[in-house]
Amino acid sequence: MKSKKIAIGLFVGMFLVFWMAGSLSAQGLKIGYIQDERIYSEYPAWTKAQEDWELERKVWDDEAAEKQNALQELTTEYEKQKLILSDEKKKEREMQISLKEQELDEFTRRIYGPGGTAEKKQEQLIQPLLSNIHKAIETLAVENNYDVIFTLQGIGYIKDIYDVTDKVLELLDELEQ
Repeated sequence: MKSKKIAIGLFVGMFLVFWMAGSLSAQGLKIGYIQDERIYSEYPAWTKAQEDWELERKVWDDEAAEKQNALQELTTEYEKQKLILSDEKKKEREMQISLKEQELDEFTRRIYGPGGTAEKKQEQLIQPLLSNIHKAIETLAVENNYDVIFTLQGIGYIKDIYDVTDKVLELLDELEQ
């Protein structure tokens, strides 16, 4: 199934390149592709970043589990004793439980929420590597005169001469008049 999607994606991508090339003959194009997953699995810095990420994530997961267990213990203890507790003690325990729930929610949002510590750490680890991969692709393309290099997720490099954005914008202006 995945290889079928990849093949369709490559076919569509190649079609677009040939279409964009316009007056150039298809035989004059030099095209390459990159297997993203292989880059990720064989690039030592990527593997190291993944290991570092997993260690960080485990620390956060363990801390979240500790907070969840403390909340569960408080709740279980309260449920066992609530029939014999005075109203004042019940309110006190309910407040403790509520504070623990808020603490867990705040921790979860701070670590795993949008813009949280986990997202920032992942970006910190991965972004420089993605930049290096992009530089390597561009260097390979320029030094070996590739017109287009596809990744299995999209286009990794394409010569500027194939950019038809200005032409599309001109046509859109014409259509608007």
